Amino acid sequence: MNKDKILSPNQIAFQRFKKNITGVISLIFIILCGLIALFAYFIIPDKTPYANTQILELSTRKPGFEVDMLLIPKQNIVDETGFLSQLLNGKPSPYRQLPFDSLKIEKEKTIVYVYNPDESSNVIEETISNSDIVPGMKFSNDEEATRYINSNCIKHRKFLLGTDQFGRDFFSRLLLGTRISFSVGFIAVFMSILIGIFVGSLGGFFRGRVDDLMLWLINVVWSIPTLLIVIAITFVLGKGVVQVFIAVGLTMWVEVARVTRGQILSVRETTFVEAGRALGFRNARIISRHIIPNIINPIIVISAANFASAILLEAGLSFLGIGVQPPMPSWGSMIKENYAYIILNDAYLAILPGIAIMLLVLAFMLLGNALRDALDVKKN
Repeated sequence: MNKDKILSPNQIAFQRFKKNITGVISLIFIILCGLIALFAYFIIPDKTPYANTQILELSTRKPGFEVDMLLIPKQNIVDETGFLSQLLNGKPSPYRQLPFDSLKIEKEKTIVYVYNPDESSNVIEETISNSDIVPGMKFSNDEEATRYINSNCIKHRKFLLGTDQFGRDFFSRLLLGTRISFSVGFIAVFMSILIGIFVGSLGGFFRGRVDDLMLWLINVVWSIPTLLIVIAITFVLGKGVVQVFIAVGLTMWVEVARVTRGQILSVRETTFVEAGRALGFRNARIISRHIIPNIINPIIVISAANFASAILLEAGLSFLGIGVQPPMPSWGSMIKENYAYIILNDAYLAILPGIAIMLLVLAFMLLGNALRDALDVKKN
C-alpha cells in the first residue's frame, strides 16, 4: 500500500524555495559573487596586492584597450608566495611593466619608444641596458637579442574594462571590490546575530525590568540614524577596513533584537518551554537549545536584509572617505575616485561600481523575500 511521504518543515520550505525563480537566481548570483570574492586573485589579470599596479602612461584608457608591455625584472624580488598568501593578499609582480609603441633592440641595449596616446606630442624614448632586461645574459649580435627579447620579455595586455586615472586595470579592481562587500556583510550579519539574539533573548525571556532596560536600549539605538552611528564609531576607532567591519556590525543588531524579543515573548509560555523548566533546565539551555531553534526562521530573513544594508553602509562610508582606505579597492571608494568622470566620456568608471552595488543588494533583498515566503508556516 502506497503512503504519501510526510515532509519535514525544512523539506517543505526547500520545495517552496525551489519554486521561487527570482530567489533561486539571486542565490546563484550571490554564490557566484562569493566565489569571485574568495578566489579573486586567481581570476583577475592584475594579481598584485589590491590590484594596484599603476601605469600612468595608460591613464583612463577605454574598455578593450590593448598594448604591448616590456617586462623589466625588479631588483631583490623573490617569489615565495604560497597558495594561502596569494589567496588572501595576491603576490607582488617581479616585473616593471613599460608600455611601448615600438622597440629598437641592439646587442647591448634596447631603445623603448614609450606608449604615447597623444601623437601630436613629443616621442618619449627610454634607453635600457639589455643586462637589466635579461640579467646575467649576453648576446652576440643584434639579431639574437631581438629574437630573445621579443619571445621572452614582451607581454601583450588587454584591459577588458579599460584603466582608471592611475592606469590600473579597472576590471581587476572591480572584481576585487566584491571581497570587501562580502566581508563587511558577513561580519556585520555575524555580529548582529550574536548581539541581537543576546539582547532580544534577555528582554523577551526574563521580561520585567530586564525587558524594560533592553527595550530602552533598542529604542535609543533605533532612534539614531544608522549612518550617523557608524560615522561616530569610525571617528573613535579610526579609519581602516577593520574599523569599518566593527562599526557596521555594531549597528545591524537592533532589528534582530526586536524580532528575537517578539518571537520569544510569543513562545515563552508554550508547553515545550514549561517542560524544560519542569525538568530543571537552566534558563541559558532553554533559550539556546529549545527556544532559539524554533524562532530562527525570521532571524534568517532579517539577516539577508542586514547583509544588503551592510553593503550599502560600507559603500557610503568609503564614498565619504572614512571607510576602506586606498589602495584597497572598494566599490564605494571607486565611485568616489571616478565620479567626476560622469560628465566626461568615461562615466562608466563610476557607473559600473554603482551597478555592482545595486545588483548585489538587489540579490540579497530578493533572497530575503524568497526565504520569507518559503519559511512562512501559515502559507499552504
